[in-house]
Amino acid sequence: MSQVNLMNLVRDKVKALKAYHVETIDAEIKLHANENPYPPPPELFNRLQESLKSFQLNRYPDPDSQVLKETIAEINRVPAESIVIGNGSDELIQLILQIFCDEGDAFAFPDPTFAMYAIIGKGLGLNPHPFPLNDSWDFKGEAFLAFLAEKNARVVFFSYPNNPTGNCYSANEIKKVIEGFQGIVVLDEAYFDFARKTFIDDIKKHNNLILLRSLSKIGLAALRVGFGIADPAIMEQINKVRLPYNSNTISQAFAAQVLRDFSPVKKQIDIILTERERLAKALSALPNLTVFPSDSNFILFRVEQEGEKVFENLMKNGILIRNLNAHPRLKNCLRVTVGTREENDQFLAQLVKIKG
Repeated sequence: MSQVNLMNLVRDKVKALKAYHVETIDAEIKLHANENPYPPPPELFNRLQESLKSFQLNRYPDPDSQVLKETIAEINRVPAESIVIGNGSDELIQLILQIFCDEGDAFAFPDPTFAMYAIIGKGLGLNPHPFPLNDSWDFKGEAFLAFLAEKNARVVFFSYPNNPTGNCYSANEIKKVIEGFQGIVVLDEAYFDFARKTFIDDIKKHNNLILLRSLSKIGLAALRVGFGIADPAIMEQINKVRLPYNSNTISQAFAAQVLRDFSPVKKQIDIILTERERLAKALSALPNLTVFPSDSNFILFRVEQEGEKVFENLMKNGILIRNLNAHPRLKNCLRVTVGTREENDQFLAQLVKIKG
């Protein structure tokens, strides 16, 4: 029986990583993961159940996800060859960095933002460079371009709206970066359905622009469906390194069904947006609490002190939200996903008790 020192075999850059932390705590009310609190509408779910009878589960899925790609292409008025399907948008982030960066190359993003950009990049042996956002969680395009040039960055990521701050950056400042940067610009529009702001029309003008979207936030988180839109020349390169059969048959079929008959999901999104405004207003009325504007399905807020204690007390009362206190710019900050009206009411009631 061999006893190898496994840690001697692990790459140093991987040893230095910290895994992306996902809370798996069993809580009565989960408002931590930016999920749609509502299950798929019955009419759509019933169709999926009917479709299951026709699936050949002993056969591999369509390696090109052609039906889903054509559905997305028609809805977004782009050519199907401009689209790639991912196992969530996380996979596409990894593929983009894999294609455009060699080990040791630099890439950049505003900070704070989605942690997976840095985690994936470090895992590939790349050098991530965070650009500090201002107090309004925004930036100036000229300063960002200078930063990209200084770091010799090859790729820049923008989460739009930004997770965890919730806001959309200034469109004019982003356009300055798109027009002035000679590398790849990735607009991660995972929360597009809540912000309803997009750079999709800029794809035709700029061949270095990639848009990412996700179906996880609108109710299909378990199916792991993401997609990218870009110049076909970029997609040709992505398909060289994309693993075959990266999207399964059920995910492809149900995602296409949902997108073709989107009105039931849109009704859920409209309810979430109404609840977002109600929740933000209620939070803003609480003393010693700062609420940041949101274009997403979550709200970032800062308590005056002891954010950790607020988080723990909520958890003790069966309510799980996201504690962001570890980031130096997010001290005493918490992020709450917009839930159902009943869930939001229970969250608010417990928060009022905690804050006394």
